[in-house]
Amino acid sequence: MERRQEGLLQAREFAELAGVTVRALHHYDRIGILRPTHYTEAGYRLYGERDFARLQQIVTLKFIGLSLKQIRALLDARELDLAETLRMQRDVLGARRRQLDAALRAVEEAERAVSEGGPAWGALRKVIEVINMEQNMDWIKKYYTEEQLADLARRGTPEVLEQGQRDWAALLKEVEEAERDGVEPSSERAQRLAARWRELIERFTGGDPGIAESLRKVYADQSNWPADFKRPYTDDAASFISRANAARKQES
Repeated sequence: MERRQEGLLQAREFAELAGVTVRALHHYDRIGILRPTHYTEAGYRLYGERDFARLQQIVTLKFIGLSLKQIRALLDARELDLAETLRMQRDVLGARRRQLDAALRAVEEAERAVSEGGPAWGALRKVIEVINMEQNMDWIKKYYTEEQLADLARRGTPEVLEQGQRDWAALLKEVEEAERDGVEPSSERAQRLAARWRELIERFTGGDPGIAESLRKVYADQSNWPADFKRPYTDDAASFISRANAARKQES
């Protein structure tokens, strides 16, 4: 009766309520990711409401794709703020849903092309492109915190991402043309290009200095990039913008 008054449940009851196995609870206890609130004198595990909130985070973060080691590090690094954590999970899950929707649309287009007897190569290529895009970018996530990834996921709608790709493609083309034309870094043309470069980075970071620093770390660690990852711009383009920014600082 005392256990009921305190609102604590034994492992079997807690597992049934949460929809997990007792074996999973025992494993989580052993690895330190979910410790029971109390133990009885006989050694039985007793779980409470706070344990349930932590278990919900574990289950959701596992679904998102994090390992138990990553989840433990994340949860141990911060105090439990259930409202904030749920918002973060919603943002990340929303991004994953958009990715799955994009893959589903690509598969449906390929299915229609095949059923109509036409060439399906283009549609099949789109399926591969959509799926590979997500897989090829997973390695970048290690440079960002979960909060930063959630913020990027919330702002990174398909429309925003597609517009960003178009804007970067147009800008890089103009930067490479300016480099070939020998445009002076201090010229008005070069300064306009550098300003657009900074604007696109600002659009990506959302003005968050933490995300800006994480982005800097990504590009500072190019020796550890996957061999099959294609850098979005050439050394010449990066050098041109660097010289333009340096010229701007000298004049200010």
